[in-house]
Amino acid sequence: MSKYVFITGGVTSSLGKGIIAASLAKLLQSRGFRVTIQKFDPYINVDPGTLNPYEHGECYVTNDGAETDLDLGHYERFLNTPMSQANNVTTGRIYQTVINKERAGDYLGKTVQVIPHITDEIKRRMRLQGDKGYDIIITEIGGTVGDIESLPYLESIRQLRQELSDHDTVFLHLTLIPYLSAAKELKTKPTQHSVKELLTTGIQPDVLVCRTEHPINKEIRQKLALFCNVERNSVIEAIDAESIYDVPLLMLKEGLDKIVLAKLHLKSKHEPELELWRNFLAKLKHPLHEVNIGLIGKYHELRDAYKSIYEAFVHAGAVNECHINIEAIHSESLENLDAIPERLQHLHGILIAPGFGERGIEGKYKAIEYARTQGVPFFGICLGLQSAIVEFARHVLHIRDAASTEVNPKTKNPVVDMMPEQKGITAKGGTMRLGSFACKIKKDSKVFKIYGNDLIHERHRHRWEFNNKYLEEFESHGFKSVGVNPSTKLVEIMELKSHPWFVGVQFHPELQSTVENPHPLFVSFIQAAIRFKMKEQ
Repeated sequence: MSKYVFITGGVTSSLGKGIIAASLAKLLQSRGFRVTIQKFDPYINVDPGTLNPYEHGECYVTNDGAETDLDLGHYERFLNTPMSQANNVTTGRIYQTVINKERAGDYLGKTVQVIPHITDEIKRRMRLQGDKGYDIIITEIGGTVGDIESLPYLESIRQLRQELSDHDTVFLHLTLIPYLSAAKELKTKPTQHSVKELLTTGIQPDVLVCRTEHPINKEIRQKLALFCNVERNSVIEAIDAESIYDVPLLMLKEGLDKIVLAKLHLKSKHEPELELWRNFLAKLKHPLHEVNIGLIGKYHELRDAYKSIYEAFVHAGAVNECHINIEAIHSESLENLDAIPERLQHLHGILIAPGFGERGIEGKYKAIEYARTQGVPFFGICLGLQSAIVEFARHVLHIRDAASTEVNPKTKNPVVDMMPEQKGITAKGGTMRLGSFACKIKKDSKVFKIYGNDLIHERHRHRWEFNNKYLEEFESHGFKSVGVNPSTKLVEIMELKSHPWFVGVQFHPELQSTVENPHPLFVSFIQAAIRFKMKEQ
């Protein structure tokens, strides 16, 4: 029977519940347990697919086509295990299910209420993973204790503790210990109030994980234990780390995994096996090379909008023992700039980020033209590939009005067009081409050597595609389609034969990069950037 760990947050948002959940899961996994993580989000959207990246960061896509919270990316990157639709549930999905049941008459005329109908559906979703043979299921409750939206979830986990057998649940509360510089001391009162708020819902935390900028001394731990009614050794310090990948080892040092196992009455199957993780960190922190990569997009105000790309660069950098300076460049800032070479000449690689809409698109074309003509390694992802197609059509094929119909619906030369099956769709949520699809790679291509395989599977999230009517003209000028979907013939990968490293992909490779398996395209891109820098010198 599965055991459950429930993680709540207090005092403030963005404390890192997802990182703590992923770190604990990694430690338990390293001790031989089968572990999974699930995220319950309190917002009423059915999924984050229709949210602006400024609202909630990137939308993370799973193999089965679920548009999910970005924390699922952390779960995959740490555990090296794919997540699915079942790993992310929102209030919108809960209410949608309950209302559909009510319309179908499943409740036999009863008044549908938050308790028991909504809470029962939440509990049912929380226990779904228990049928898959996991030893431990970690459940992250989104939001902050005290939020109205979170109350049904807190009530649900309170009920679950009563319904499950003894020692089958652990409540872990992540909180903040702020430092007052004027007084030069850490303050515990916000945490005390947060726990008091949690107690009003009937939940007594078993473990306190305390985010802090400064070490927590023995006296503070004792004070927190006394006033929050937890055991002294269950007060865990989570000090600010240099990298999120340091957190599992910091939690190991604090003994978080041992404390949780003891409370669940489980014995470790073996000592933690973290050699690969330690080797990754050693390479990450002691690089032999350094390169500058321009990440050109339009959502840079919120770094989380490109979270998986940043993390994929971390993984690729460690493999290559290379420190990567990522320069976030607004594509709009390039649109009216004539001195593009001067602006970009310090870069050793350029990545055009995915996105939607026409804002900043001309700036992307300018950056691509610079990379193409100057031999700078270029990597285009989704809209990045589509932008490279338009730029090539305009400046090499001399089709001056070439465009994507997303940007110019009336263009006479739609080198990028909406997929036929998308044209009749009006609903926005969950209707794009989503999830993992096959791609057949040509063996005479650079990409085949990178993957070492001629059949791959990658994750997608898009409506527009390369217009195959123009394929012959593109290929005759050296911009080759080297990867296609075997059933639809959709172009998935293009590379410029005359360029040292110029690759565009329709899919999102960043979503499959993990600590233990860095994505080969990112690894190769950084290798190309290192070679380009050495050639410059």
